[in-house]
Amino acid sequence: MTASTYSTAELGRFRGVQQLAYRCAEEVAAELHPGITEKDAAARLGDRLRLHGVRHFFHQPFAWFGDRTAFAGIRQPLQFFPTDRTLEIGMAAILDVAPIVDGYAADIGYAFACGENPAQRQLVADLEGFRTCILECVRRGDTLADIYRSADDLIADLGVINCHRHYPFGVLAHRVYHQPVVPMGQVRLLGFGLGSGVGLLAQTAISRVPARLARLAPRLRQGSPFCNTGPGSDLPPEPGLWAFEPHIARGGVGAKWEELLVIEPRRAYWLDDDLPHVRQWQGPPARAAGE
Repeated sequence: MTASTYSTAELGRFRGVQQLAYRCAEEVAAELHPGITEKDAAARLGDRLRLHGVRHFFHQPFAWFGDRTAFAGIRQPLQFFPTDRTLEIGMAAILDVAPIVDGYAADIGYAFACGENPAQRQLVADLEGFRTCILECVRRGDTLADIYRSADDLIADLGVINCHRHYPFGVLAHRVYHQPVVPMGQVRLLGFGLGSGVGLLAQTAISRVPARLARLAPRLRQGSPFCNTGPGSDLPPEPGLWAFEPHIARGGVGAKWEELLVIEPRRAYWLDDDLPHVRQWQGPPARAAGE
């Protein structure tokens, strides 16, 4: 079985790693300046996290600038890696990283702009509806494929482009686990930690068990670790932690958010509401009378 349950204390550890990742992304984004490259930005994010004790990553830091935020020309894994593309005034940007601390993992995506970019700001506003849509789908017991299709319906309504379909396995979301310490755990394979990647690939293989064989051995039948429309997506997401990452684009500008959703046997909820994109949707705090 791949269903996972976590105690309140354990969820607090996951929340702390997610907060750390977003805080470091915000700090690095605030320091970036025109002329800096994606490679430099990604390196700064990794260094900032290491200063806070991070030694392992589910995947290494990524940085995308300009039309690369809309995945222009990105169609295979090696093209996701940071390049020598330089940041310019008014350019959209995304930082994406997945740190692990004491086995507790998070995976975040932070969208911002170098100066004013109304198109990028509108995309971030458009992304608010996905947070509500995804939670409603999970709570009513939709399958992974139906959740994906509901997001696609919202994409069509907004008149934007689906960028997450270009991620590995075309995912809208993927499982996040407590990561056991394993030999060669710091070895990376295409930017992903070896242990993390092998674990997801193993569960992917299980999710492809043919239905007729699963009827003979029901315990072999498990849902996919990915929210897409592939094998195993005809089942609801299994209990555990899921990193949802809707990524959309319009007119060569892209934006995303990524955060952890807690799925339990009888309820589902976002792990944390105090995140940059949520605060942006809520607007500045109201001022007290007389201030």
